[in-house]
Amino acid sequence: MSKIEPQPGIMEIALYVGGKSRIEGVTNVIKLSSNENPFGPSDAVKEAVARSVHELHRYPSTDHADLRAAIAAAHGLDADRIICGVGSDEVLQFLAQAYAGPGDEVIYTEHGFSMYKIMAHSVGATPVEVPEQERVVDVDAILRACTDRTRLVFIANPGNPTSTMIGLSELERLAEGLPPQAILVLDGAYAEFVEGYDGGAKLVEMRDNVVMTRTFSKLYGLGGMRVGWGYGPREIVDVLNRVRQPFNLSTVALAAAEAAVRDTAYAEHCRAENARLRVWLAEALGEHGVPCDTSMANFVLARFGSQEEAEACDAYLQTQGILVRRVAGYGLPSALRITVGDESACRRVAHCVGLFKAGAR
Repeated sequence: MSKIEPQPGIMEIALYVGGKSRIEGVTNVIKLSSNENPFGPSDAVKEAVARSVHELHRYPSTDHADLRAAIAAAHGLDADRIICGVGSDEVLQFLAQAYAGPGDEVIYTEHGFSMYKIMAHSVGATPVEVPEQERVVDVDAILRACTDRTRLVFIANPGNPTSTMIGLSELERLAEGLPPQAILVLDGAYAEFVEGYDGGAKLVEMRDNVVMTRTFSKLYGLGGMRVGWGYGPREIVDVLNRVRQPFNLSTVALAAAEAAVRDTAYAEHCRAENARLRVWLAEALGEHGVPCDTSMANFVLARFGSQEEAEACDAYLQTQGILVRRVAGYGLPSALRITVGDESACRRVAHCVGLFKAGAR
């Protein structure tokens, strides 16, 4: 028997399964399973990527200074308190790596992003799942779950796959009520889709126990580039930079992200189109007897009468060349998560759900 064993917690990790992107035998698939921007990146981003190929033989920046300055300018933040990562996932991983380990607890909510549990296991910490209330984060339940072993509390706001969110007053109450050794992590992957929401930036600046993260994978259409960032107290960001690989972001990714965050007109166009089509899609599904919670993101959570009905609808949609996301693994077996696509995709998926509800199989 080999005596080579992984660190505690590693074998407890269930492999992450992303949204499907192919249907065997079907071309021109409508992919609404991964919450991608249907419009893709802006022309300014494409031009920046094209220019960057002339620098592929050079190592990228280690401090991401230009990107951090662009992010700071766009959001009114302190560039020195920004850290960049390979998607916001990597920034979340930095937090787990730096602040949690064996004997510690990491709190997340029952329908929260599945990577939170994986990150806890990856560092040997104990993941603690806290119930939500009708698919909405329950601050009181989180505070009741806190102990002297709690080191991190992960909150997706808006949530994935629920699409719901809690307001600033509840976030303030949560941050205030945490034990002194714990950090509140606000995962804002979908924050840009909420009009007037800063993702928790003001709360970060008010307190020393809050970190927020954001991504370029959603609104900015850069899922394939893998760029994200975090904003937190200087002391915490300094710690995270000590575990960050110096060349974690490529030259191309840095150029694309900087161009994306500077192209505010395109970002606003994508935000406005998503808001319009999100309302339309939810209303259309509701007319077919499939309710959705009010979405604050770029997807809706379509709720069916049972797990069997949700799975049957998903199977039918695949026969029509449409991919959505089953979310039984998130504790929502009777629901399907449907990305807000472009107008033709939204009309197509709503029409097909209507056909299914009318008896098509």
